[in-house]
Amino acid sequence: MAKDGNTGAAPFLPERLTLTELRSAAAGCRGCELYRNATQTVFGEGPEGARFLIVGEQPGDQEDRKGAPFVGPAGRILDRGLEEAGIARDEVYLTNAVKHFSFTLKGKRRIHQKPTAAEIEACTPWLTAEFALVKPKMVVVLGATAARALLGPAFRVTQRRGEVLELDEALAVATIHPSAVLRAPDREEAYKGFLSDLILARRSCSS
Repeated sequence: MAKDGNTGAAPFLPERLTLTELRSAAAGCRGCELYRNATQTVFGEGPEGARFLIVGEQPGDQEDRKGAPFVGPAGRILDRGLEEAGIARDEVYLTNAVKHFSFTLKGKRRIHQKPTAAEIEACTPWLTAEFALVKPKMVVVLGATAARALLGPAFRVTQRRGEVLELDEALAVATIHPSAVLRAPDREEAYKGFLSDLILARRSCSS
């Protein structure tokens, strides 16, 4: 069970595990406190059987409002990277480690707040179920929160970038979250590194 009073998502999982049923059930998830302030659950999108499972941190402000993953500025960086790496979107299932937007208010602005370890743990059953249904050949892990959910708290993206890792029945490549490209002092250099990691994922999945 998740800590800090969170019951975790497990009690909210449907009996019949399909992506459609999961998405419907996740809309009513109350496994942690993030649902109270978020507009809606933002579940994963993409085909069952996708070759690539791409996992980010959590929905941002625009994702929370629109109900879809990676539709904001970071999503545009990701879209560009996927296209330039030669990864077709119909081969990709996009999701986040945490399905509700975590934020603090600064005036009228909603400022992204990193999910806690308890919130990541509480949401893990959704990610585990998505993984089991999609059965990807390659998992692209975007940033520290996704890495904690999939690879454990000791994993450091900065130390393990450029490696092809092994997960249960899939390979994995860890890279920075595309939002880190937007924050980087040298965006061009950060993007080149991000693209290099996506190309590694595509080549490793094809070999």
